[in-house]
Amino acid sequence: MDPAAYVAAYKALGAGIAVIALFGVGLGIGNIFSSLINSVARNPGARDAVFPIGILGFALTEAVALFALLIAFLILFA
Repeated sequence: MDPAAYVAAYKALGAGIAVIALFGVGLGIGNIFSSLINSVARNPGARDAVFPIGILGFALTEAVALFALLIAFLILFA
């Protein structure tokens, strides 16, 4: 094999490892919205206090996913 093939293979491997973080992000987002729905179902009057906190948690968790994708794309195409 030529060295360029090794570099391409290692880039694909590195990008795949970087995308593993998306598994945790999916679990985190599911946990956030599960807790949000559960808390609103138990106390509907608390919706106005709980909903913004849930959306903030979603946004921060989604930022981790965007960073992981950015790293993966940097590994592949840089």
